[in-house]
Amino acid sequence: MATELEITATVELCRADGRLDPAAVGWTRRPLHRTGLRGWGRSKRWEYWAVMTPRHVIALTVADLDYAAQHQVWVLDRATSGDVDTVAVVPLGRGVQLPASLGDGPAVARARGLDIRIEDVAGGTRLRARTPRVEVDVVAASPEGHESLGVVVPWSDRRFQYTVKDVARPASGSLTVDGVRHTLPDGASWAVLDHGRGRWPYRMRWNWGAGSGVVDGHVVGVQVGGAWTDGTGSTENALLVDGRLHKNSDDLVWEYDRTDWLAPWHVHDADRARVDLTFTPFHERAARTDLLIVAGETHQCFGTWSGAMTDDAGRRIRVDGVEGWAEEAHNRW
Repeated sequence: MATELEITATVELCRADGRLDPAAVGWTRRPLHRTGLRGWGRSKRWEYWAVMTPRHVIALTVADLDYAAQHQVWVLDRATSGDVDTVAVVPLGRGVQLPASLGDGPAVARARGLDIRIEDVAGGTRLRARTPRVEVDVVAASPEGHESLGVVVPWSDRRFQYTVKDVARPASGSLTVDGVRHTLPDGASWAVLDHGRGRWPYRMRWNWGAGSGVVDGHVVGVQVGGAWTDGTGSTENALLVDGRLHKNSDDLVWEYDRTDWLAPWHVHDADRARVDLTFTPFHERAARTDLLIVAGETHQCFGTWSGAMTDDAGRRIRVDGVEGWAEEAHNRW
């Protein structure tokens, strides 16, 4: 298990020449990195929010990849397995607004057939989106003392990523699909943020898993990752219990069947002492992009976590019944 530095004061991600500042490498319990990127062509900026309710899954993406913006509004009806998917790819990122650092302002995407606005409000973050068939108006609450995982992943001083994974945010509001309005059930709806700012290698593969829910009267969040962080000395693994973050620095083992994505996934540390999780999917969302130079393939499975993670005191915390997702992604971008 690696030893990672906890950063407790504001820090710049980049030096004046655009390279990674070594002082920025570490992890945080709240956003402290200033992430104004310098340079063009390899910079990637995005806000991804996913909201799970007993009836629906909602995903909003606002992304600027320098040479193009890619935005998405996706809704899954868990009762029917039917989905509504609206994607916009905009050359050179026209119509996109992303703050340099998390919390500096709204994220906005305007494209043909799609509008998204994500902005901080009193007590949380408001997520709004509109497409010809879908309207989203959701607030992801940020309870007092709620912590999130921020991590800098250093491939080199020229290639690096800052990510914030913010799980178990209570969600409220409404979703309208084809004119039918659905109110998100209080206490059973959860939002998760993936915030990213960095300068990436051309090819990359990653695993990501997240989950949120209530177990034995406690709000529990699961955050695990792999592949893209292996060998960097940084990980994006953590357990959240009642808003308190418990960091895990193991490079985790991900075991799953690429011929059957709906078979159970297993995520664990080398000896299963600190992380021993099983993920049981109920739905696979597959996405493929091939624009010659730019290409990608993602298998994102939604389902239920079980097993345990260890907190800072060494106690094994059960996560049985926490809902979320696990994914594998390959990008050439």
